[in-house]
Amino acid sequence: MPGLLQTEEYARAVFAYWRPELPESALELRVEHRMRRKGVLGTTPYLAVLHEPALRTRVADRRVARAQLDAVLGLSEAPEVTVRVIPFDVDGFAGASAELLYAAGRVSALDTAQRDTPQGPAFVDAPAQLLSMRTLFRKVEEVSLEPSRSRDYIHHLAKEL
Repeated sequence: MPGLLQTEEYARAVFAYWRPELPESALELRVEHRMRRKGVLGTTPYLAVLHEPALRTRVADRRVARAQLDAVLGLSEAPEVTVRVIPFDVDGFAGASAELLYAAGRVSALDTAQRDTPQGPAFVDAPAQLLSMRTLFRKVEEVSLEPSRSRDYIHHLAKEL
């Protein structure tokens, strides 16, 4: 689940799972930072493409999972936020291997991509790597459901909980 879409409880569960375990103070700082970072939503176009496992994985419990899906549905209604889903059974999806955040602007030479790794975030800004990330993101977006069908899909998954 992309950090910008996470609820506070979901983010806390994600950070609490880290190994080695974080001290409570460090965990709370990370959760606070993640929640403040969400302030960018609505200020610029944001497209999230979520593979079904990200929607089904319960990093905490059923209540937190349902609240997380409800939050994604709510955010998907914002004019600047687009959420698309890749269901398990879609054809032509070979995977993305890890979370990808692609920050694009009017000047493509200033674009940056971020991949989450077990060691923390890795930032990419070399032209060849950015081309690879743009190509990957385009392919992922092409196989995803349209936004309205994605909302219906998420709503269905939330009802299953």
